[in-house]
Amino acid sequence: MPKKAYGRRYAQAIFELALEKKELERWQSDLQKISGVVADGEFLAALESPKIPFKKKSELLFQRLTDLNPLAMNLVYLLVARSGIGMVGDIAAEYRRLLDSYRGIEQAEVITAVPLDENDMKKLTENLSAVVGKEVVVKAEVDPEIIGGIIARIGGKLLDGSTRSKLAALKRELVGTGRKR
Repeated sequence: MPKKAYGRRYAQAIFELALEKKELERWQSDLQKISGVVADGEFLAALESPKIPFKKKSELLFQRLTDLNPLAMNLVYLLVARSGIGMVGDIAAEYRRLLDSYRGIEQAEVITAVPLDENDMKKLTENLSAVVGKEVVVKAEVDPEIIGGIIARIGGKLLDGSTRSKLAALKRELVGTGRKR
């Protein structure tokens, strides 16, 4: 089974536990701390190395992860023991998605050809919120290759209003029309 699916399962279990114990924010903070520590490539390599004993790995983790919820620390130890610490970033991202969904917030990844000013970003956020019927938080990215327009990913939906995709559709239509003659 792909590690991404495992990450979703861990995140779901953590979210249910956090909800039950009313520690949603604490878990969010702890997962971010863990992700930050594991983002260090050399440290991650040490944690994943079969040559380093678990006891040494747990000591290294204990030194770097202070003020962590004991259950979160147990999660870290479990992931290290099962060689899954590399997926902690996926777990944190999925937990964030679950938390946002619980709060009625939807994350949107938006790609535009040029940077949006504050006013345009506000209008875009309002329009996307109207489309999905939830509060939307927009993460904007610039890609000049889309030529113009906008591409938005919200949840499992892709809204492609880019000039590049419209030109590609027009090309397919013209090529398709030419073959019928």
